[in-house]
Amino acid sequence: MTLLHWILGLPFLLLIGVYKYLISPFTPPSCRHTPTCSAYASEAVREWGPLQGGWMAVRRIGRCHPWGSHGWDPVPKKSSKSEK
Repeated sequence: MTLLHWILGLPFLLLIGVYKYLISPFTPPSCRHTPTCSAYASEAVREWGPLQGGWMAVRRIGRCHPWGSHGWDPVPKKSSKSEK
């Protein structure tokens, strides 16, 4: 994660942390995916930056409904240029 991504992603990570530690404990567990949406969102923002990672998190939350997907759904890893 570059310094710019870290600085721009910090507000997103703080909001995710507030949800994870202050709101989520008071709601019943209803996760359809592993890892949870909050863990997915924080990992996506760290891996891909605030814009792309945030969009990935929004799409993931959009899939979390009774007719949506379920199961293992990890954050895609960036491929390094040396692998190409």
